[in-house]
Amino acid sequence: MALYTYLQEQLPSFMQHLEESVNIDSPSKHKSQSEKMIAWYIKVMHKLTGGRVHRYTNPTYGDQLRWEVGTGRKRILLVGHYDTVWPLQESIKRPFRCQDGKAYGPGVYDMKAGILQAIFAIQALSRFNRLPKDKTIVLLLTGDEEIGSPTSRLILEEEAKKAEVAFILEPPVAPHGALKTWRKGSSQYTIQVSGVSAHAGVDHDKGISAIQEITYHIQHLHSLTNYANGTTVNVGTITGGVGRNVVADYAEAEVDVRVQSQEEAERIHQLMMSLQPVLPGTKLVVKGGINRPPMEKTEKSYALFALAKYICEQEFSCSLTEEGTGGVSDGNFVAACGVPTLDGLGASGDYAHSPREFIWVKDIPKRTTLLARLLEEC
Repeated sequence: MALYTYLQEQLPSFMQHLEESVNIDSPSKHKSQSEKMIAWYIKVMHKLTGGRVHRYTNPTYGDQLRWEVGTGRKRILLVGHYDTVWPLQESIKRPFRCQDGKAYGPGVYDMKAGILQAIFAIQALSRFNRLPKDKTIVLLLTGDEEIGSPTSRLILEEEAKKAEVAFILEPPVAPHGALKTWRKGSSQYTIQVSGVSAHAGVDHDKGISAIQEITYHIQHLHSLTNYANGTTVNVGTITGGVGRNVVADYAEAEVDVRVQSQEEAERIHQLMMSLQPVLPGTKLVVKGGINRPPMEKTEKSYALFALAKYICEQEFSCSLTEEGTGGVSDGNFVAACGVPTLDGLGASGDYAHSPREFIWVKDIPKRTTLLARLLEEC
């Protein structure tokens, strides 16, 4: 219980750091602001624990940051993202605050508290000389997760391939704090249809409606949804035409696909890419593909959850559960590299991507202790 007691004592320091980080806006597409955020993390890492910091620069989005502590052969990977979905100056509109045992602010739940839990877990192990001698703990922070990890994916996969286990600092499943042993994979597609325009009143028979054509495909795609095996296909947006009295010569639809296995992702992909026009005279183009592979539950990943469950029972006399989710994270990329992966080790709370997002302050020492013990035992 020494770690837990210590982390309870450190809660005021944790909350001070959390307030500072939440009040630094870090939108995914605002590079200069992201640089302020990552500079803050570097300062905190050096102040609390030391270690070795490597900064991956890129010209488009915020830099990625790798922090290593220890020199052992076995590499334990922690993954978090410091970018948020919130625009610049959001923290001015609704700065960090605490009320009724909850902490609020942009990105507090997704996922600035989770990142700090990792830093404080490592600091606590160092404080009690309990950093495993045979391990190197790697914390990788990325700056573009919320927009699909376009510049960080290769770095994530490179680190995953060198790791023996990985822990993802995303929030757990609300409201009861379940860890995530699987995530669906996601695919994204755009369907573009070309037809022939004509005056809807004078020459209707000379036109070929791209809107009519795309409706056949929308119906077909929605029929592919199969809740029993976890597959969902959703046409989220449709556009087309120039006016109600014109036969539309163009239409476009955006499609989201979620699946639980790589095999299913590839099956749906083949169906998408083999779509053919129904109406003679129309042309159809499908763009896109698999965006994030599924994070599939394996025996080794479940063993990580079993260890986390055992730690909670022994340390806190409480139970811990596991679930899956249709949402995606960088854990999808990491798990697809073959490394046993456990997700949802961030701060407990609710309402990600909402102005109502919050974390439970009382749970911070417990969740941080759980992470520290996993780093020690796995």
